This record gives sequence, structure tokens and C-alpha cells, in this order.
Amino acid sequence: MKLLAIESAALTASAALLSDGVLSAEYTVTFKKTHSETLLPMVDEILKMTDTSPAELSAVAVSAGPGSFTGLRIGAAMAKGIAFAVDKPVVPVPTLDAMAYAAYSSACVIAPIMDARRSQVYTGLYSFEDGCFTVHEGAAAKSIEDAMRDAYALAEKLGKKIFYLGDGVPVFRTAIENTLGTRALFAAPHMLYQRAGAVAALGEKLFLEGKTVSADAFVPVYLRKSQAEREREESLKRGEA
Repeated sequence: MKLLAIESAALTASAALLSDGVLSAEYTVTFKKTHSETLLPMVDEILKMTDTSPAELSAVAVSAGPGSFTGLRIGAAMAKGIAFAVDKPVVPVPTLDAMAYAAYSSACVIAPIMDARRSQVYTGLYSFEDGCFTVHEGAAAKSIEDAMRDAYALAEKLGKKIFYLGDGVPVFRTAIENTLGTRALFAAPHMLYQRAGAVAALGEKLFLEGKTVSADAFVPVYLRKSQAEREREESLKRGEA
């Protein structure tokens, strides 16, 4: 089984290939370049370096959101294009689930936070219970205060600390430390941002569970309206006033 994975939900652009349970290749860049510039060369290089033909792929796993509207659309277009070309399914992998899965077997409540702007984060709550990946709360947009409150409540219930990762950490770390103190732990640099390797690993699990869709049917999960849509609505409201 060969699974190509694509991650483009935020600043990080990442592609990976999982071959029979082995992460054969991963290419990750977190820098101010557009995903349209980086992702296709990454995928091309990975396939060349591993002597993999697109026809050998069993499926294409893609980070399905939430996240940046532009990033998600670029990743979706690439995943759909590759999957359609080789007549293989798409595995939609929730972005926050994949981030949490990167902390496999952690003894903490895992709380990925993505900076959603306007003092909000995209977040979810996860843990590994008896070796099983448990989703306590799926992706939602919340204020950082509400996110910390909900994470603390679950951590209290389970008797665990809280492990934070994601691009929301640099933005809200001081607030988290001031509120939660030693109850909060933070990811090291190699785990802080999204990685296609985690999308591939969780994508394999979802693929084996039959959680795939056709290339035509896949649609990213945005959670919120785009900035352009919000600005248009605000403009209309001001005009009505």
C-alpha cells in the first residue's frame, strides 16, 4: 500500500509518502512561500526519489481543514487532481486530528491550536486511551479563553496535563502559561507545526477503516466564512444602516 499525503492548511507546506506502514519520504517547509509554488515540486521530488509512479498509489490523503481558505483550496485541488488522474480515492484527514496524532501515545490531553485570527483559535481535544486515539472534541473555532477552559475541564476529569501544539502556540503561549501554569506543556519545534507525515499515518488508519471519498466528492472543511465573505457582509450591513 502506498499513500501520498498533502498538508497545506496553514503556513506549512508538506508532502509525504507512506509505503506499507513506513514513512518513506517527507518534505516540509514552513516559510513565506505560496503553496502553489511549493507543493507540486515537493510531490514530484518525493515520487522521483522513491521511484514511485502515481499509478502505484492506493489513495491520496489530504489535510481537510480547518485552516487557511487559500491553503486548503490549493491542497484540495492538488489531491483531487492526482486522485482523479489515477482513479484512486481521497482520504480526508481532519487537520487538527492529524496534528494531535503526531503526539502518538502522549500521556496528556492533546490540544492543537491554530491561529484563526480575531483572538480565536481552531482547536480540538484528544487523548490516547489504552493505546487508542480518542477524539473528545472535534474541530471548532473558539476564543482562546474558551479553549483553555474546555481543555482544563477535560484534563481535570482525566487527571492529565495539557499538551499544546500548533501555530497558535507562539501567539497565545504567554496567556496559556499565565492561566494554566505548569498544567500546560508545549511541543518542541519538530512537532509544533503541521506535517504531512502525520496526515499520512492517520490517513492510513482512516483508509483501512474505509473512510474515503471520490475525488469529485471531496470538499475541505472551513468552519468559518472567508475574510472576503465577512467583509462583504459587513459592507452590506453598513450600507443598510
